[in-house]
Amino acid sequence: MNDILHALFSTQGFVLGTLLPFLFVLTVVVFVHEMGHYLVGRWCGIGVKAFSIGFGPELFGFSDSHGTRWKLCAIPLGGYVKFVGDMNATSSQPTSEEMDTLTEEERKVAFHTQPIWKRAATVVAGPLFNFLLTIIVFTVLFSAYGRYVAEPMVAEVTADSPAAKAGILPGDRFVSVDGSKVETFGDVQRLVSGRAGDTITFVMLRDGKEVTVTAAPRLMDQEDALGNKVKVAVIGVVNNKELGQPRFITYTPVGAVAAAVEETGHVIQRTGQFLQRFVVGREDKCQLGGPVKIADMAGKAAKLGFEWLVQLIALLSVGIGFLNLLPIPPLDGGHLLFYGVEAVIRRPVSDRMMEMAYRVGLLLVLGFMGFVFWNDLFGC
Repeated sequence: MNDILHALFSTQGFVLGTLLPFLFVLTVVVFVHEMGHYLVGRWCGIGVKAFSIGFGPELFGFSDSHGTRWKLCAIPLGGYVKFVGDMNATSSQPTSEEMDTLTEEERKVAFHTQPIWKRAATVVAGPLFNFLLTIIVFTVLFSAYGRYVAEPMVAEVTADSPAAKAGILPGDRFVSVDGSKVETFGDVQRLVSGRAGDTITFVMLRDGKEVTVTAAPRLMDQEDALGNKVKVAVIGVVNNKELGQPRFITYTPVGAVAAAVEETGHVIQRTGQFLQRFVVGREDKCQLGGPVKIADMAGKAAKLGFEWLVQLIALLSVGIGFLNLLPIPPLDGGHLLFYGVEAVIRRPVSDRMMEMAYRVGLLLVLGFMGFVFWNDLFGC
Protein backbone atom coordinates (compact mmCIF):
# COMPACT_ATOMS: atom_id res chain seq x y z
CA MET A 1 0.00 0.00 0.00
CA ASN A 2 2.82 2.42 0.86
CA ASP A 3 4.42 1.75 -2.52
CA ILE A 4 1.15 2.55 -4.29
CA LEU A 5 0.68 5.79 -2.33
CA HIS A 6 4.26 6.80 -3.02
CA ALA A 7 3.80 6.11 -6.74
CA LEU A 8 0.69 8.28 -6.79
CA PHE A 9 1.49 11.18 -4.50
CA SER A 10 5.26 11.64 -4.39
CA THR A 11 6.74 14.48 -6.44
CA GLN A 12 7.88 11.78 -8.87
CA GLY A 13 4.50 10.04 -8.80
CA PHE A 14 1.49 10.33 -11.07
CA VAL A 15 -0.61 12.90 -9.18
CA LEU A 16 2.05 15.45 -8.22
CA GLY A 17 4.57 14.57 -10.91
CA THR A 18 2.29 14.36 -13.96
CA LEU A 19 -1.39 15.12 -13.32
CA LEU A 20 -0.96 18.45 -11.53
CA PRO A 21 1.56 19.86 -14.05
CA PHE A 22 -0.74 18.77 -16.88
CA LEU A 23 -3.78 20.44 -15.29
CA PHE A 24 -1.75 23.58 -14.61
CA VAL A 25 -0.54 23.83 -18.24
CA LEU A 26 -3.94 23.09 -19.76
CA THR A 27 -5.84 25.36 -17.37
CA VAL A 28 -3.59 28.34 -18.08
CA VAL A 29 -3.88 27.92 -21.87
CA VAL A 30 -7.65 27.39 -21.80
CA PHE A 31 -8.22 30.23 -19.33
CA VAL A 32 -6.29 32.71 -21.49
CA HIS A 33 -8.13 31.59 -24.63
CA GLU A 34 -11.56 31.93 -23.08
CA MET A 35 -10.59 35.19 -21.36
CA GLY A 36 -9.90 36.62 -24.82
CA HIS A 37 -13.46 35.80 -25.87
CA TYR A 38 -14.85 37.14 -22.61
CA LEU A 39 -13.00 40.47 -22.47
CA VAL A 40 -13.58 41.43 -26.09
CA GLY A 41 -17.19 40.24 -25.91
CA ARG A 42 -17.85 42.39 -22.87
CA TRP A 43 -16.05 45.33 -24.54
CA CYS A 44 -18.43 44.90 -27.49
CA GLY A 45 -21.44 45.04 -25.15
CA ILE A 46 -22.32 41.35 -25.38
CA GLY A 47 -23.83 39.70 -22.31
CA VAL A 48 -22.06 36.69 -20.81
CA LYS A 49 -23.95 33.93 -19.03
CA ALA A 50 -21.10 31.60 -18.12
CA PHE A 51 -17.30 31.33 -18.12
CA SER A 52 -16.29 27.71 -17.69
CA ILE A 53 -12.98 25.90 -17.37
CA GLY A 54 -13.81 22.33 -18.24
CA PHE A 55 -17.01 20.63 -19.33
CA GLY A 56 -19.64 18.54 -17.62
CA PRO A 57 -20.85 18.82 -14.01
CA GLU A 58 -19.83 21.95 -12.14
CA LEU A 59 -17.40 21.33 -9.28
CA PHE A 60 -17.61 24.82 -7.85
CA GLY A 61 -18.26 28.38 -9.00
CA PHE A 62 -19.79 31.75 -8.26
CA SER A 63 -21.95 34.36 -9.98
CA ASP A 64 -20.66 37.93 -10.36
CA SER A 65 -22.60 41.19 -10.31
CA HIS A 66 -23.14 41.04 -14.10
CA GLY A 67 -24.89 37.69 -13.83
CA THR A 68 -21.98 35.68 -15.23
CA ARG A 69 -21.45 32.27 -13.72
CA TRP A 70 -17.72 31.53 -13.27
CA LYS A 71 -17.19 27.82 -12.80
CA LEU A 72 -14.77 24.93 -12.80
CA CYS A 73 -16.19 21.71 -14.24
CA ALA A 74 -15.32 18.05 -13.91
CA ILE A 75 -13.83 17.34 -17.37
CA PRO A 76 -10.77 19.62 -17.69
CA LEU A 77 -10.19 19.15 -21.45
CA GLY A 78 -11.21 22.62 -22.59
CA GLY A 79 -13.58 25.40 -21.66
CA TYR A 80 -16.10 27.85 -23.04
CA VAL A 81 -17.72 31.25 -22.69
CA LYS A 82 -21.50 31.14 -23.03
CA PHE A 83 -22.89 34.44 -24.29
CA VAL A 84 -26.48 35.61 -24.00
CA GLY A 85 -28.36 33.93 -26.83
CA ASP A 86 -26.06 30.90 -27.00
CA MET A 87 -28.03 27.70 -26.70
CA ASN A 88 -24.93 25.52 -26.36
CA ALA A 89 -21.20 25.76 -25.66
CA THR A 90 -20.28 26.04 -29.37
CA SER A 91 -22.15 29.36 -29.92
CA SER A 92 -23.90 27.90 -32.97
CA GLN A 93 -26.71 29.93 -34.56
CA PRO A 94 -29.91 29.55 -32.50
CA THR A 95 -33.18 28.75 -34.22
CA SER A 96 -35.97 31.33 -34.47
CA GLU A 97 -37.88 29.41 -31.81
CA GLU A 98 -34.89 29.60 -29.47
CA MET A 99 -34.48 33.33 -30.12
CA ASP A 100 -38.16 33.83 -29.24
CA THR A 101 -37.40 32.64 -25.71
CA LEU A 102 -35.17 35.70 -25.08
CA THR A 103 -36.51 38.82 -23.43
CA GLU A 104 -36.21 42.22 -25.12
CA GLU A 105 -33.30 43.14 -22.84
CA GLU A 106 -31.51 39.87 -23.64
CA ARG A 107 -31.96 40.43 -27.38
CA LYS A 108 -30.07 43.74 -27.12
CA VAL A 109 -26.97 42.05 -25.66
CA ALA A 110 -27.33 38.63 -27.34
CA PHE A 111 -24.31 37.47 -29.30
CA HIS A 112 -26.15 36.63 -32.51
CA THR A 113 -27.90 39.99 -32.75
CA GLN A 114 -24.63 41.93 -32.85
CA PRO A 115 -22.99 43.39 -35.98
CA ILE A 116 -20.61 41.09 -37.84
CA TRP A 117 -17.50 42.97 -36.72
CA LYS A 118 -18.38 42.57 -33.04
CA ARG A 119 -19.00 38.85 -33.42
CA ALA A 120 -15.81 38.38 -35.44
CA ALA A 121 -13.72 40.39 -32.98
CA THR A 122 -15.07 38.37 -30.06
CA VAL A 123 -14.38 35.05 -31.78
CA VAL A 124 -10.88 35.85 -33.05
CA ALA A 125 -9.86 37.22 -29.64
CA GLY A 126 -9.49 33.71 -28.19
CA PRO A 127 -6.71 32.54 -30.54
CA LEU A 128 -5.10 35.99 -30.52
CA PHE A 129 -4.89 35.90 -26.72
CA ASN A 130 -3.17 32.50 -27.04
CA PHE A 131 -0.55 34.06 -29.30
CA LEU A 132 -0.26 37.02 -26.93
CA LEU A 133 0.37 34.63 -24.02
CA THR A 134 3.24 33.05 -25.97
CA ILE A 135 4.72 36.47 -26.70
CA ILE A 136 4.52 37.40 -23.02
CA VAL A 137 6.17 34.13 -21.94
CA PHE A 138 9.00 34.50 -24.44
CA THR A 139 9.46 38.16 -23.46
CA VAL A 140 9.89 37.21 -19.81
CA LEU A 141 12.25 34.34 -20.62
CA PHE A 142 14.41 36.43 -22.96
CA SER A 143 14.53 39.25 -20.41
CA ALA A 144 15.40 36.96 -17.52
CA TYR A 145 17.70 34.43 -19.17
CA GLY A 146 18.80 35.85 -22.54
CA ARG A 147 20.02 33.20 -24.97
CA TYR A 148 23.09 31.77 -26.67
CA VAL A 149 23.54 31.95 -30.43
CA ALA A 150 26.25 30.64 -32.74
CA GLU A 151 27.54 31.78 -36.11
CA PRO A 152 26.06 29.77 -39.04
CA MET A 153 29.31 27.96 -39.75
CA VAL A 154 29.94 24.40 -40.92
CA ALA A 155 32.54 22.68 -38.75
CA GLU A 156 31.95 19.11 -39.94
CA VAL A 157 29.97 17.41 -42.70
CA THR A 158 28.64 13.91 -42.04
CA ALA A 159 29.76 11.36 -44.61
CA ASP A 160 27.11 10.36 -47.19
CA SER A 161 24.73 13.03 -45.84
CA PRO A 162 22.59 15.35 -47.99
CA ALA A 163 25.09 18.14 -47.23
CA ALA A 164 28.02 16.01 -48.38
CA LYS A 165 26.24 15.05 -51.59
CA ALA A 166 25.39 18.71 -52.21
CA GLY A 167 29.06 19.71 -51.93
CA ILE A 168 28.89 21.65 -48.65
CA LEU A 169 32.36 21.77 -47.07
CA PRO A 170 33.77 22.38 -43.58
CA GLY A 171 34.47 26.09 -43.17
CA ASP A 172 31.46 27.15 -45.28
CA ARG A 173 29.14 29.77 -43.85
CA PHE A 174 25.38 29.71 -44.45
CA VAL A 175 24.14 32.94 -46.04
CA SER A 176 20.54 32.01 -46.80
CA VAL A 177 18.18 29.03 -46.82
CA ASP A 178 15.60 29.06 -49.61
CA GLY A 179 15.92 32.82 -49.85
CA SER A 180 15.65 33.48 -46.12
CA LYS A 181 18.73 35.22 -44.73
CA VAL A 182 20.28 33.49 -41.73
CA GLU A 183 22.32 35.05 -38.94
CA THR A 184 22.75 32.12 -36.56
CA PHE A 185 23.16 28.35 -36.76
CA GLY A 186 19.80 28.12 -34.99
CA ASP A 187 18.20 29.90 -37.96
CA VAL A 188 19.52 27.17 -40.26
CA GLN A 189 18.17 24.43 -37.98
CA ARG A 190 14.77 26.12 -37.77
CA LEU A 191 14.44 26.46 -41.55
CA VAL A 192 15.53 22.87 -42.22
CA SER A 193 14.09 20.83 -39.34
CA GLY A 194 10.52 20.63 -40.62
CA ARG A 195 11.19 20.04 -44.31
CA ALA A 196 12.24 16.42 -44.74
CA GLY A 197 12.33 15.43 -48.39
CA ASP A 198 12.03 18.98 -49.74
CA THR A 199 14.70 20.25 -52.11
CA ILE A 200 16.14 23.33 -50.39
CA THR A 201 18.48 25.90 -51.90
CA PHE A 202 21.40 26.96 -49.71
CA VAL A 203 23.67 29.91 -50.40
CA MET A 204 27.07 29.35 -48.79
CA LEU A 205 29.99 31.74 -48.35
CA ARG A 206 33.24 29.99 -49.27
CA ASP A 207 36.58 31.78 -49.55
CA GLY A 208 34.83 35.12 -49.89
CA LYS A 209 32.55 33.93 -52.71
CA GLU A 210 28.91 32.82 -52.61
CA VAL A 211 28.19 29.27 -53.72
CA THR A 212 24.67 27.96 -54.33
CA VAL A 213 23.84 24.30 -53.62
CA THR A 214 20.68 22.24 -53.15
CA ALA A 215 20.01 19.46 -50.66
CA ALA A 216 17.00 17.49 -49.45
CA PRO A 217 16.99 17.03 -45.65
CA ARG A 218 16.30 13.57 -44.31
CA LEU A 219 14.70 12.51 -41.05
CA MET A 220 16.85 11.53 -38.10
CA ASP A 221 15.75 10.21 -34.71
CA GLN A 222 16.77 12.58 -31.95
CA GLU A 223 15.94 13.17 -28.30
CA ASP A 224 14.53 16.55 -27.33
CA ALA A 225 15.19 18.43 -24.09
CA LEU A 226 12.33 16.59 -22.36
CA GLY A 227 13.63 13.16 -23.33
CA ASN A 228 11.03 12.54 -26.05
CA LYS A 229 12.01 10.65 -29.20
CA VAL A 230 11.41 12.98 -32.15
CA LYS A 231 12.13 12.88 -35.86
CA VAL A 232 13.97 15.96 -37.12
CA ALA A 233 14.99 16.78 -40.68
CA VAL A 234 18.75 17.35 -41.02
CA ILE A 235 21.25 17.81 -43.84
CA GLY A 236 24.21 16.48 -41.86
CA VAL A 237 26.28 19.47 -40.79
CA VAL A 238 27.78 20.13 -37.36
CA ASN A 239 28.69 23.40 -35.67
CA ASN A 240 31.33 23.73 -32.93
CA LYS A 241 32.70 26.31 -30.49
CA GLU A 242 35.74 27.15 -32.57
CA LEU A 243 33.87 28.15 -35.73
CA GLY A 244 30.46 28.88 -34.21
CA GLN A 245 31.89 31.29 -31.67
CA PRO A 246 28.82 31.05 -29.42
CA ARG A 247 27.89 34.28 -27.71
CA PHE A 248 25.37 35.18 -25.04
CA ILE A 249 22.74 37.78 -25.94
CA THR A 250 20.97 39.90 -23.34
CA TYR A 251 17.85 41.91 -24.14
CA THR A 252 16.44 45.27 -23.20
CA PRO A 253 12.70 45.20 -22.46
CA VAL A 254 11.91 46.48 -25.95
CA GLY A 255 14.39 44.07 -27.52
CA ALA A 256 12.89 41.16 -25.59
CA VAL A 257 9.41 42.00 -26.88
CA ALA A 258 10.68 42.21 -30.48
CA ALA A 259 12.54 38.90 -30.14
CA ALA A 260 9.46 37.30 -28.54
CA VAL A 261 7.19 38.45 -31.37
CA GLU A 262 9.66 37.09 -33.92
CA GLU A 263 10.01 33.76 -32.09
CA THR A 264 6.23 33.41 -31.76
CA GLY A 265 5.92 34.02 -35.49
CA HIS A 266 8.44 31.24 -36.12
CA VAL A 267 6.48 28.84 -33.89
CA ILE A 268 3.21 29.68 -35.67
CA GLN A 269 4.89 29.15 -39.03
CA ARG A 270 6.34 25.79 -38.00
CA THR A 271 2.96 24.69 -36.60
CA GLY A 272 1.22 25.51 -39.86
CA GLN A 273 3.99 23.84 -41.86
CA PHE A 274 3.73 20.67 -39.78
CA LEU A 275 -0.07 20.42 -40.11
CA GLN A 276 0.07 21.06 -43.84
CA ARG A 277 2.64 18.30 -44.33
CA PHE A 278 0.79 16.00 -41.92
CA VAL A 279 -2.46 16.25 -43.91
CA VAL A 280 -0.72 15.09 -47.10
CA GLY A 281 1.07 12.26 -45.29
CA ARG A 282 4.56 13.77 -45.17
CA GLU A 283 4.93 13.78 -41.37
CA ASP A 284 5.21 10.92 -38.91
CA LYS A 285 1.85 10.46 -37.16
CA CYS A 286 3.67 9.78 -33.89
CA GLN A 287 4.79 13.41 -33.84
CA LEU A 288 1.17 14.41 -33.18
CA GLY A 289 -0.01 13.85 -29.63
CA GLY A 290 -3.10 14.48 -27.54
CA PRO A 291 -3.83 14.87 -23.83
CA VAL A 292 -1.86 11.80 -22.78
CA LYS A 293 1.29 12.97 -24.56
CA ILE A 294 0.82 16.53 -23.27
CA ALA A 295 0.47 15.17 -19.73
CA ASP A 296 3.68 13.19 -20.13
CA MET A 297 5.51 16.25 -21.46
CA ALA A 298 4.14 18.40 -18.63
CA GLY A 299 5.45 15.92 -16.06
CA LYS A 300 8.88 15.85 -17.68
CA ALA A 301 8.98 19.65 -17.96
CA ALA A 302 8.02 20.06 -14.30
CA LYS A 303 10.92 17.84 -13.26
CA LEU A 304 13.34 20.09 -15.17
CA GLY A 305 12.04 23.27 -13.54
CA PHE A 306 9.26 25.82 -13.63
CA GLU A 307 10.75 27.70 -16.60
CA TRP A 308 10.46 24.53 -18.70
CA LEU A 309 6.80 24.20 -17.73
CA VAL A 310 6.22 27.80 -18.77
CA GLN A 311 7.90 27.15 -22.13
CA LEU A 312 5.56 24.21 -22.65
CA ILE A 313 2.62 26.53 -21.93
CA ALA A 314 3.90 28.95 -24.57
CA LEU A 315 4.23 26.25 -27.24
CA LEU A 316 0.90 24.60 -26.39
CA SER A 317 -0.80 28.01 -26.44
CA VAL A 318 0.32 28.56 -30.04
CA GLY A 319 -0.95 25.10 -30.99
CA ILE A 320 -4.36 25.71 -29.41
CA GLY A 321 -4.63 29.15 -31.01
CA PHE A 322 -3.62 27.87 -34.44
CA LEU A 323 -5.98 24.88 -34.38
CA ASN A 324 -8.88 27.09 -33.33
CA LEU A 325 -8.34 29.29 -36.37
CA LEU A 326 -8.85 26.40 -38.80
CA PRO A 327 -12.01 27.10 -40.86
CA ILE A 328 -13.92 24.15 -39.42
CA PRO A 329 -17.15 24.52 -37.41
CA PRO A 330 -17.50 24.52 -34.44
CA LEU A 331 -13.95 25.91 -34.06
CA ASP A 332 -13.42 29.67 -33.96
CA GLY A 333 -12.21 29.61 -37.54
CA GLY A 334 -15.48 28.02 -38.61
CA HIS A 335 -17.43 30.91 -37.07
CA LEU A 336 -15.15 33.41 -38.80
CA LEU A 337 -15.75 31.63 -42.12
CA PHE A 338 -19.51 32.03 -41.70
CA TYR A 339 -19.12 35.71 -40.81
CA GLY A 340 -16.99 36.22 -43.91
CA VAL A 341 -19.66 34.64 -46.10
CA GLU A 342 -22.34 36.70 -44.35
CA ALA A 343 -20.38 39.89 -45.03
CA VAL A 344 -20.11 39.02 -48.74
CA ILE A 345 -23.71 37.94 -49.37
CA ARG A 346 -25.09 40.53 -46.90
CA ARG A 347 -27.28 38.06 -45.08
CA PRO A 348 -26.72 35.22 -42.58
CA VAL A 349 -25.91 31.77 -43.92
CA SER A 350 -29.09 29.66 -44.12
CA ASP A 351 -29.94 27.50 -41.13
CA ARG A 352 -29.82 24.39 -43.33
CA MET A 353 -26.33 25.11 -44.67
CA MET A 354 -25.07 26.01 -41.22
CA GLU A 355 -26.50 22.84 -39.68
CA MET A 356 -24.86 20.68 -42.35
CA ALA A 357 -21.54 22.45 -41.91
CA TYR A 358 -21.68 22.02 -38.13
CA ARG A 359 -22.42 18.32 -38.42
CA VAL A 360 -19.55 17.73 -40.84
CA GLY A 361 -17.22 19.93 -38.81
CA LEU A 362 -18.14 18.22 -35.56
CA LEU A 363 -17.42 14.82 -37.12
CA LEU A 364 -14.02 16.09 -38.28
CA VAL A 365 -13.17 17.48 -34.84
CA LEU A 366 -14.32 14.32 -33.05
CA GLY A 367 -12.43 12.20 -35.56
CA PHE A 368 -9.26 14.21 -34.96
CA MET A 369 -9.68 13.92 -31.19
CA GLY A 370 -10.21 10.17 -31.51
CA PHE A 371 -7.11 9.89 -33.69
CA VAL A 372 -4.81 11.69 -31.23
CA PHE A 373 -6.21 9.66 -28.31
CA TRP A 374 -5.56 6.44 -30.24
CA ASN A 375 -2.12 7.72 -31.16
CA ASP A 376 -1.38 8.44 -27.50
CA LEU A 377 -2.56 5.10 -26.18
CA PHE A 378 -1.93 2.54 -28.91
CA GLY A 379 -0.60 4.05 -32.12
CA CYS A 380 2.97 4.89 -31.14
